[in-house]
Amino acid sequence: MPLPSDRRSLMIRDVMHPGIIDCPPQTPLREVASLMAEQDVHCVVVDGLARDRHHHEQLVWGILSDVDLMRAVGEERTDQQAGSMAATEIVTIAPNDDIPRAAQLMSEHECSHLVVVDPDEDRPIGVLSSLDVARTLSWGVRPSSAVAGNNRAGGVEDIAAHRA
Repeated sequence: MPLPSDRRSLMIRDVMHPGIIDCPPQTPLREVASLMAEQDVHCVVVDGLARDRHHHEQLVWGILSDVDLMRAVGEERTDQQAGSMAATEIVTIAPNDDIPRAAQLMSEHECSHLVVVDPDEDRPIGVLSSLDVARTLSWGVRPSSAVAGNNRAGGVEDIAAHRA
């Protein structure tokens, strides 16, 4: 089913959560769970240097989702660190891409979160969730970026207010 014509022009930048919540790979899962609960998010970006089993440093960049966290609890592996449990592949999208492209990527990669990357600076600037896409389809609202100093948007506001 195609998007209604008034929502077809919405770009990822219009509906994403600006900023990212991240943690180093060495962060214990209990701390990640606390961070997710405190920030009211369903994923955390795991980034930084970690040592592999041969004690070589390697760059880790992944997503630890609520599903990954539940898997760790179910497997009684809550003593692990974020880097070892960040099983969700990072899939990126540009802020100027549209909602149908985001839905296509989520479907192809079977993921519920996309990291929004600034194409000019090649750095993450936000996160788009499947709930953001669903909200756009049903209500046409976007995350509020009015909460200064917070890495994650809080609440929602009408998109039409930002088009003026």
